[in-house]
Amino acid sequence: MGWLAAGDGYEVALMEGRVVARSTGGRAVGRQLKSLPRTLREHPEVDRLRRLAEWLDRHAAACVAQVDTWMVSSLPVPTGLLARVWPDEAWQAALRDLAVVGDDPDEVGFLRDATASGELRVVNLDGETVRLSPETVTLPHPVLLPDLDDLREFAAELGVTQKVEQIHRATWRKPAEVKAGATQVSEFAGGRYASRFGLAARATQLGYKVSGGYATCRVRDAGRVVEAAVWIGEPYWDSEMETGNLTWHDQEGRALPLSEVGPVAWSEGMRMAAALHAGRQIEEGS
Repeated sequence: MGWLAAGDGYEVALMEGRVVARSTGGRAVGRQLKSLPRTLREHPEVDRLRRLAEWLDRHAAACVAQVDTWMVSSLPVPTGLLARVWPDEAWQAALRDLAVVGDDPDEVGFLRDATASGELRVVNLDGETVRLSPETVTLPHPVLLPDLDDLREFAAELGVTQKVEQIHRATWRKPAEVKAGATQVSEFAGGRYASRFGLAARATQLGYKVSGGYATCRVRDAGRVVEAAVWIGEPYWDSEMETGNLTWHDQEGRALPLSEVGPVAWSEGMRMAAALHAGRQIEEGS
């Protein structure tokens, strides 16, 4: 954006999320200053730019959160919608270089551009830029992508950097056989925290919802909503606490047998449980 007049002898602008100033008079005319002069710190134009920077940060975070939701749930996204939001730098940053799938589920490419006419330009696994015009595309959860290791290697060769964690997202694949009737996984139980508050704070920091005695994440998997939950203790407990077992529930609150848990819900639940367990207290010498 352009420079705005602010006070006598100065102009201000927003650059890379920060308000900067330059001189419009004297020997230093046109030179950007290292910091804001004291006389400008409370100027209305500076305050307006600060509020704009805060809004842009919130907008960028909202774009990333929405794209992450599309990806985790592997929801079909209208190609026309991607084309409409692409000119917005925040949307473009969230979408660029994500692996997308169009009409052919075996054809995966990295999104590089979306035109006003609704055409997508992607780099396929042969390294060629191709044009796609499907009605919808999906941004697949990585556990659903075939040959994920090869895709990660190819992404590294291309220098792919994703704002939304997809290709390098930690994944867990459900075992081919699970115990009949089992409804919980204890692999990441027993992670000790100094307090329940610390455990709940880590869950919140990681972006998970804390409800009652559980940290939860909700996933749409194969057309239905499933909620993964890890026990983190009673809300008002103020002593040491350990992470509990991982379970999954349907929309009616019914505990799902492990055999009914889909691949995405399994992976995302295990990812949450592992992340909570990773923040545990580690005894010296262990």
